[in-house]
Amino acid sequence: MTTRDHCLALDAADALAPLREQFALPAGTIYLDGNSLGVLPKVTPARLQQVVADEWGRDLITSWNKAGWITLPQRVGDKIARLVGAGPGELVVTDSTSANLFKVLSAALAIQHAEAPRRTRIVSERGNFPTDLYIAESLARQHGAELVLVDDAHALAACLDERCAVLMLTQVDYRSGRLHDMAALTRAAHDAGALTVWDLAHSAGALPVDLQGADADFAVGCGYKYLNGGPGAPAFVWVHPRHVERFWQPLAGWIGHAAPFDFTPGYRPAPGIARYLVGTPPILSLAALECGVDTVLAAEPFGGMAALRAKSLALTRLFIELVEARCAGHGLELVTPRDEALRGSQVSWRRAEGGYAIVQALIARGVVGDFRVPDVMRFGFTPLYTRFVDVWDAVEQLRQVLESGQWRRPEFNQRSTVT
Repeated sequence: MTTRDHCLALDAADALAPLREQFALPAGTIYLDGNSLGVLPKVTPARLQQVVADEWGRDLITSWNKAGWITLPQRVGDKIARLVGAGPGELVVTDSTSANLFKVLSAALAIQHAEAPRRTRIVSERGNFPTDLYIAESLARQHGAELVLVDDAHALAACLDERCAVLMLTQVDYRSGRLHDMAALTRAAHDAGALTVWDLAHSAGALPVDLQGADADFAVGCGYKYLNGGPGAPAFVWVHPRHVERFWQPLAGWIGHAAPFDFTPGYRPAPGIARYLVGTPPILSLAALECGVDTVLAAEPFGGMAALRAKSLALTRLFIELVEARCAGHGLELVTPRDEALRGSQVSWRRAEGGYAIVQALIARGVVGDFRVPDVMRFGFTPLYTRFVDVWDAVEQLRQVLESGQWRRPEFNQRSTVT
């Protein structure tokens, strides 16, 4: 049986342990929600103060050139590209994940409409993140297409036929933490003549991603989860070079123009991925995101994403083992795959009663996870700052909440807007 001392020994031997010092972790808190909002990097407040006081306050508008504000979307994009298997100049930071998905899904549908007009289906999973499905539903109406949803990942293959235009998936499912095989599914889609759109919101910065190696077509991702960019951080968009100049993305804004400061009335798209920019870059948010991305890149001397992935799997494996050993008999059902090849960097449990209240009782004890309707308790494990002893202590708190029935208290059953 694993003991707390054993967990402490694992931490002492952890080569990634120094990376935890990059973060401002609140005392007395075990943070298992980095899959929803990453922890604040210690350097971020000073960097934002520099942008505000010096670059904005002192240098004012000259900072667009002097401080390189105008190229921040590309510079931060090149850093994220190193984490997701993209090349320099192929990825740009801009807008939200939803807006970027609208752009790339529109582009994919337009390409297929021009080259294979009988392909009118967008295929996805019913359990995909709602914003992805909302965007797809909207675009299906606009393009005269059909959104086809499957209830099980094994049913995807049957939908990859002559009617499928685009396969749109999130690489790691936000509820269950199930990990798709990007390369295999992309290959299957291409064999059927379809294009692929991948949402990397729960994989970028948490596990190795190889967009080029998988031969993916389009990808979008989030900046405020495992990339630690702060609440509402800008998202990113990647388009395979073979597609990037085949279509004018639908949000043709001035920063995506080939020469935005020529101020011409007609739109002429910028070359390459820059055409997926739209409006003026949010400099404060970009500066914060760059600090967050740098915390992930700091793992490169320690083995990079492969080392982070190995620790992530060890943390999630330990959590599953300890919960099943120490919280047995309390109705917890594992939602996340046991097969490590199918698991992202989170573990989710289902409970017929009290899931939301249990999470709230844990938060009151300093263990922060979250809840997703109807009955899923999610716990994210960010290997940059999560320790093995944190896993032990979190499970101990969960055991006490379940055995004491503390979660039944009224204050833990009052639903907040954000769950």
